[in-house]
Amino acid sequence: MPRRMQAPRRIAVLSIHTSPLDQPGTGDAGGMNVYVVETARRLAESGIEVEIFTRATSSDLASVIDFMPGVKVRHITAGPYEGLLKQDLPTQLCAVSAGVMRVEAAHPEGWFDLIHSHYWLSGQVGWLAADRWNVPLVHSMHTMAKVKNAELAEGDTPEPPMRVIGEEQVIAAADRLVANTIDEADQLITLYGADPHRVDVVHPGVDLDVFTPGDKMHARSRFGLRQDQVVLLFVGRIQPLKAPDILIKAAAHLIHADPSLRDRLVVTVCGGPSGSGLEHPTALMDLANELGVTDLIRFEPPGDRQTLADWYRAADIAVVPSYSESFGLVAVEAQACATPVVASRVGGLRTAVADGVSGLLISSHDPLDYSQAIGALINNPERLHELASGARMHASTFGWSATTTGLIATYRAALANRQSSAQLSALPG
Repeated sequence: MPRRMQAPRRIAVLSIHTSPLDQPGTGDAGGMNVYVVETARRLAESGIEVEIFTRATSSDLASVIDFMPGVKVRHITAGPYEGLLKQDLPTQLCAVSAGVMRVEAAHPEGWFDLIHSHYWLSGQVGWLAADRWNVPLVHSMHTMAKVKNAELAEGDTPEPPMRVIGEEQVIAAADRLVANTIDEADQLITLYGADPHRVDVVHPGVDLDVFTPGDKMHARSRFGLRQDQVVLLFVGRIQPLKAPDILIKAAAHLIHADPSLRDRLVVTVCGGPSGSGLEHPTALMDLANELGVTDLIRFEPPGDRQTLADWYRAADIAVVPSYSESFGLVAVEAQACATPVVASRVGGLRTAVADGVSGLLISSHDPLDYSQAIGALINNPERLHELASGARMHASTFGWSATTTGLIATYRAALANRQSSAQLSALPG
């Protein structure tokens, strides 16, 4: 067995397609951005220096930003600053890799002990850099093409074969893989042939100091909501994968089943168009108009964490109807604020939501099934209160400190395995 190693002194974190400085809920920024920021913060607090590499999307950005104590963000110039879509980023991976290499070359030899790449595009860069620097590569997928294509939303665009091949290459090259849940670990092994001994399950976390139960009356007053209103909340990027349209359709079913709800029901959608949703940025508004529920829908831009926490507190139920989720950070944030969740029974949401305890999991994407589940809760305040109590209790098991402890254990294992392999290759004969 490889001996126990110390934690790395300094790591390079690759988040090429989206910056930790971006506002979650817009563009390509989402739960992964939160993950990178929160783990970097706590890794630095544990004594590990972190340098985050991302592609520059504006000429106004400094090449290096001291993001927080012990954490730097480095902007790599590759391709046009603006207007480059995520699906076009593979054409810039050589330029990104060259930029990353130049940064390391300006430091003393052995500057970085380890690379942690996030998403397959970063993994391609990390694969090359790890080989050049002779350091371990730890990789987190966050989403996988084969999983997304198997659970594709109606009318959505499938992920291309190029991405599948790229993911397979990164999975084969990584020293260790970090899976958000046991489900994701199984998908890595069964769909991509990952070595089970190189896959570690480390749950993402939630900031339990920010996302807390609070005064519902105060939160509703902040947003101009009446105390007697029934508030349903969707938080996330507006794209077919996240399926906010299911909530809009479910609201129409609710009103049809109980017309008296029209005076009280509010459906809040917090987020901005992203991915294939950019092709039809008004699709949700058009759908609401078509279904005759425009007066019930409230569109809100993504906000800071305090604003988001108040939205969770103001809501009666958070709805997460995604077709695919590697974890479902929104669901955990809502539950941490004691707001029950109604979510799809897919991927990481089976871990993020304790079915029947902190919320309900729906085994279909039929809006009628969602409306019936939501309607049953609306009409049973006692049951809703029980789920609210269970929500906070369940969410309390997902702290970022535990996530960081798990990551450091993975880093130590990657370093130990790399050293052990080096020692074996040095043996004579």
